[in-house]
Amino acid sequence: MNAMKPLWTSSQLIAALGVEPDGGDGVAVTGISIDTRTLQAGDLFVALKDQRDGHEFVSTAFKAGAAAALVSTGYTRQPGDGVLFRVSDPLAALVALGRAARARLAPEARVIGVTGSAGKTGTKEMLRTCLSRLGATHASEKSYNNHWGVPLTLARMPEDTRFGVFEIGMNHAGEIRPLTKMVRPHAAIVTTVEAVHLEHFPSVAAIADAKGEIFEGLPQGGAAIIKFDNPHARRLRAIADILGTKPVTFGFDAAADVHASAFRASDDGSDMTINVRDKSYPVHLAMPGRHIAENALAVAAALDAIGVDVEMALAALADLAPPSGRGARSVLQLGGGEALLIDESYNANPASMKAALATLATVPRQKYGRRIAVLGDMLELGSDAPALHAGLKDAVDAAEVDLVFACGPHMQNLYDALPAAKKGGYSPASAMGDILASQLRPGDVVMIKASNGTRLGAVVERLKAQFGKQGAAA
Repeated sequence: MNAMKPLWTSSQLIAALGVEPDGGDGVAVTGISIDTRTLQAGDLFVALKDQRDGHEFVSTAFKAGAAAALVSTGYTRQPGDGVLFRVSDPLAALVALGRAARARLAPEARVIGVTGSAGKTGTKEMLRTCLSRLGATHASEKSYNNHWGVPLTLARMPEDTRFGVFEIGMNHAGEIRPLTKMVRPHAAIVTTVEAVHLEHFPSVAAIADAKGEIFEGLPQGGAAIIKFDNPHARRLRAIADILGTKPVTFGFDAAADVHASAFRASDDGSDMTINVRDKSYPVHLAMPGRHIAENALAVAAALDAIGVDVEMALAALADLAPPSGRGARSVLQLGGGEALLIDESYNANPASMKAALATLATVPRQKYGRRIAVLGDMLELGSDAPALHAGLKDAVDAAEVDLVFACGPHMQNLYDALPAAKKGGYSPASAMGDILASQLRPGDVVMIKASNGTRLGAVVERLKAQFGKQGAAA
């Protein structure tokens, strides 16, 4: 953020929050922070109550250069505190600030919302990359997609934003509805509906209904973008029709409104032609995987729906590499040669796990001869968890994985179903780094995937630190 152009002026903050500042005449801010560890000088610090009470860190925020703090009315000013905006509920005030940020966008600005059981963050990042070629683009950081992440992302949106991209997630029914009504997207994507968060839902159909809530934020005629061949596509189309929005389907089937032809997958990405209405666009994707290509079709549908130059925007995907934890690749230097590490450690569900295994299979054996999968628990699957984990065996076999290392009580169901020749080892995540370090050899490709709570990300960092040479694979 340019220090000469504040994110929020004092008068804008006062109007949005409905309170006068305490401790001064007010101050312009250049950013919004909820974490003093990443706070930048000039930020407004918002004292949220989550795992910790943010009010414990207000003074720390001012020491780090905060311009002001948004606190509860009962907060006791401490020595060194600066300007305070006192409100009854800081989270509700952050929501108000987010709504004000959305309302001040120019009429020609366009906003896209993204949800789905898998692929939300990747699709959001593709949209960010594509739209950044066309104008000032603002998008969610990381996976800031929940009850505080969405309003925080909105509140951080500069007034001159041309394109906004918002990831919207949920664990329970009813959670997307208020968030999409804050975002008010012109186009909304449901990447897919799968067996995720089943411990909170009676069925996958109920998950589809919850994902379909994102369409409630669309204007009349807004684009409701739906995966064509998902079993719940008809259900989502019905929701879109009831709301008066326009269903737009995407997929590999030629019957989809936006579909692919001449698709070719390889180790270094994918090539395809994306067909949108009466136009066709040759596209190269730097990120490998059929599931990535499918998400790119959803991106193309959204770009077309908001009326931008689709061809120019999609060209950006040729340079977009997989992010950390979501397919990033590193070369490991072992004695006598190299191994390839594929980091998929950020999240996992049955659909994304199968997609990651299929992508592992695209790595040619002449480059890396032994395929290793390190798999940890997929969380929030409820009573179906044992069967869903064991059911990954077909995907492991189809990918011709040579060795599987597993951790977590649920993933043991898969491990026990494997033949002895494929069993590399079963252990807690805390021991997996040592086990892998002792068994990796030149010519291996190792893919690590699990839900974030399984903590396999630490194994990725351990291998990268120990084996030194890092960088994208050739």
